[in-house]
Amino acid sequence: MTGLLVVTAVPAEADAVRAGLTDRTVTVTPIGVGPAIAGAATARLLALAEAAGRPYRAVVSAGVAGGFSGRAEVGDTVLGTASIAADLGAESPDGFIPVDELGMPPALLGAGSRVPADAGLLATLRAALPTATTGPVLTVSTVTGTRAGTDELRRRHPEAVAEAMEGYGVAVAAAQAGLPFAELRTISNPIGPRDRDAWRLREALAALTAAAPALH
Repeated sequence: MTGLLVVTAVPAEADAVRAGLTDRTVTVTPIGVGPAIAGAATARLLALAEAAGRPYRAVVSAGVAGGFSGRAEVGDTVLGTASIAADLGAESPDGFIPVDELGMPPALLGAGSRVPADAGLLATLRAALPTATTGPVLTVSTVTGTRAGTDELRRRHPEAVAEAMEGYGVAVAAAQAGLPFAELRTISNPIGPRDRDAWRLREALAALTAAAPALH
């Protein structure tokens, strides 16, 4: 069995993680943006490693994210206690219905809309990053960019600390492979009305580099 697989959405995130790594057995790979490509690409990487007789021991989805103000601020590091597919479900006159509540047979749901982080892997990361904020991280296919959208996510997920676009897809791929999973994010912007001037990507990438030694 080989080391840890860390997947990011884009090369800049992968470069930031590599810059801070102390364990050179960790593999860091950018796989693309969004839950579908993240899940497919991660599954392929895991399958190829297993077929080669060098399976990974665990998977981490890492990168920058938006933070819910008052829970995770710009520059903070976040460890996801669970990755939640926040927009997987159905609209109705009474509001959004998560896929778990649509009455589908459990076998068709796979992991449902929530995949918890592996307890042991999360504990290891928390010990290495004691100041990190912990809580559920939402996975969305469309980045939230309005006050109404932000308020709705807060209402439906009162414990969530951040949103990103890949964690749930990576988590499902890891679960299908029977591997521990965790999500590590650093906050580049507050979730709310879209304002690129408020984004601090440089600070978030620097925080990702600072957090990288925890990945081993």
